Amino acid sequence: MEWKRFVVGPVQENTYILHNNKKEALIFDPGANGKKINQWIEEKELKPLAILLTHAHFDHIGALEEVRRKWNVPVYVHQNEEDWLENPKKNGSAYFMQEITARKADHLINGEGELVFSSFRLNVFETPGHSPGSVSYYVKDVGLIFSGDALFAGSIGRTDLYGGDQKTLLKSIHEKLLSLPEETVVLSGHGPETTIEREMDINPFLSGF
Repeated sequence: MEWKRFVVGPVQENTYILHNNKKEALIFDPGANGKKINQWIEEKELKPLAILLTHAHFDHIGALEEVRRKWNVPVYVHQNEEDWLENPKKNGSAYFMQEITARKADHLINGEGELVFSSFRLNVFETPGHSPGSVSYYVKDVGLIFSGDALFAGSIGRTDLYGGDQKTLLKSIHEKLLSLPEETVVLSGHGPETTIEREMDINPFLSGF
């Protein structure tokens, strides 16, 4: 499997595409610039299977409808943010820029477990704190975790937005993410990739918890 990152939108959000040797793909957090994302998928002759949201803040869903219409694939989001796609106050867009909305998700994640799409096998971890429905997607086969805005290189997600809670976020990171193999590559919602080992060693927000 291989992955591609697009840095999009006014707050430099990371959209990811994970694809396999059968030219199938999963799309994570299409935040903006849907035309660019769709064009790259077309050029690579990939077949998207699903859109997976780590959470429903505006910077992670800005291109959701454009990408969804193009490929007609199901959208997954945690049940705790079921109505956020349609609610600019909850998804935060009402306070930052023009209001951003999208249609309801096709599937609601209602707990931890495994998602399977063809040869893709993902473990879903509930990692709330940045938002109440934040999840992380762990791809054990290739040692990747899509952490959304829970864990960043050298930092953690903000908790001053609707439904955020720092204590909950730190608990999520320590119990779910830092329990992964240290070589696991962390693909965050913003900034560069990192590893679990590196964040355990140098992340100032994770010491003394």
